[in-house]
Amino acid sequence: MHTCRICNQTFSTKLRLELHRDTCVEETLLCQQCGDQFSEAAATRDGWHYQCPNDDCDGEGLTEDLYRLDATGVEQGQ
Repeated sequence: MHTCRICNQTFSTKLRLELHRDTCVEETLLCQQCGDQFSEAAATRDGWHYQCPNDDCDGEGLTEDLYRLDATGVEQGQ
């Protein structure tokens, strides 16, 4: 298995991982519960399930408690 270091998605071949890297960018997430900002990679292990990496916070789920920020720091809806 080959895993993307940015989003933690796994791929069966190195070629699929390399193709994925062309479109994968490190996103910044904002937790609405605790207000922390962190990388998408810090919030997921499998690229599908997300939770706030702050030990004192129960925030989870993209568009539930966690939202992507663009480069200007503005929330992006999905």
